[in-house]
Amino acid sequence: MSSGPAGNQWRTLDKDLNRIARVEYATQYVSRPMVGIGVSLTFILLTALGAALVFGVQPTSYIVIAAAAVGAYMAINIGANDVANNMGPAVGANALTMGGAIAIAALCETAGALLAGGDVVSTISKGIIDPDSVANRDIFIWAMMAALISSALWVNLATWLGAPVSTTHSVVGGVMGAGIAAAGFAAVNWPNMGAIAASWVISPLLGGLVAALFLAFIKHRIIYRDDKIAAARVWVPVLIGIMAGTFATYLALKGLSRIIEIGMGPALLIGLVVGAVCYAAATPLVRRQSEGLENRKRSLKTLFGLPLVISAGLLSFAHGANDVANAVGPLAAIVHAEEFGEFAGKVAIPTWVMVIGAFGISFGLVLFGPKLIRMVGSQITKLNPMRAYCVALSAAITVIIASWLGLPVSSTHIAVGGVFGVGFFREWHEERRSSGRKLSNPEQTRIAPSERRRRKLVRRSHFMTIVAAWVITVPAAAALSAAIFLGLSAVFV
Repeated sequence: MSSGPAGNQWRTLDKDLNRIARVEYATQYVSRPMVGIGVSLTFILLTALGAALVFGVQPTSYIVIAAAAVGAYMAINIGANDVANNMGPAVGANALTMGGAIAIAALCETAGALLAGGDVVSTISKGIIDPDSVANRDIFIWAMMAALISSALWVNLATWLGAPVSTTHSVVGGVMGAGIAAAGFAAVNWPNMGAIAASWVISPLLGGLVAALFLAFIKHRIIYRDDKIAAARVWVPVLIGIMAGTFATYLALKGLSRIIEIGMGPALLIGLVVGAVCYAAATPLVRRQSEGLENRKRSLKTLFGLPLVISAGLLSFAHGANDVANAVGPLAAIVHAEEFGEFAGKVAIPTWVMVIGAFGISFGLVLFGPKLIRMVGSQITKLNPMRAYCVALSAAITVIIASWLGLPVSSTHIAVGGVFGVGFFREWHEERRSSGRKLSNPEQTRIAPSERRRRKLVRRSHFMTIVAAWVITVPAAAALSAAIFLGLSAVFV
């Protein structure tokens, strides 16, 4: 290129074009989050328009239209936060890509909500508030609106902070806070609240214990055997049978209430039959899949990949069937009160309300779910297919145990507790093995405290953040709901 005036002009033009290109790249990077917000706002607006078409545009229907928009916002937040607990372990274990996980979760969550979602939902969240204590219909409607807004805002904040929280507990807190603001502390069923508070501790501990026990079993019976492949041929079909039986029982108890009401005894019998059939079918498949595999730990991961993907899909289906109804409960309560002029403890969920919940979850998952999926799947502790399989199995088994004991547990707390359980068990197991090596080799140098902290297999910062978010979810949602109710009632009541 010439070094004269013309050459200088070309160099100046190149620099200007490079600046423009950098601005374009920066604009694309900054605008990426705006796409999700734009799509979300469009979905909320379409939901409000749909509610206006169903109820008509008249003064008495404005509250339903507004509640439908807030319900859509709540559903988006559930998809962004809650679904990560089902798909995070599978993604963290590299059994699923992020895109595959989102596609499976969106399909299974929607199917669970629309095909097996409950016909009837407790509008006051498991009997937290006595409806007779609320003065009139208008106060009840605004209390439910405040609960819906506060729970949606709290879950949105938790997602932004990267903390997986229980959306059911958020709704419970919202209803409790609005109920206290509307009718005083006497309106709250405190024994029920005590049981829910106990579940904050019971859910993650039980989930972590079950996951750790299964991981200990896999290590003892498969990983540490001389012939790992032969051991896997014996025990992997057994684990698949346990998984199939557990999920059959889980779905019978939690996901099929719309079709038929099934008690614990029949559900366990269904699980036993399904588990036996799947064990018989899995035995030749595992034997064929294991042919030619090398006798090492890495080879075992391929045998757990498909069962892990299936379990993640089943967890999402059950979550859609069970938790979506809880989330849209306040919206269903507002629709019922506005349509029939009365409020009740339990109401039927209109199909269009369940559709809002189902599709809102899918949008939230696709647009905002990857952040929490990465958190649960890879940032708490390192997962492989075997560890992730233990987490998924733990989630289903713990819910069944809790149903049998009558404990109100959170699927979010169970799944994340399972991840913690696997991580802390690995820490304990590695510490135990290193102690054994020291005894056999006394000359081994002592590990410095700083190095010991660096080798921790569970990231303590995430552990403290998540536990803190769990502890303050109900009181934070309650305080926010009470403030919102007081503001709404001052303006509209």
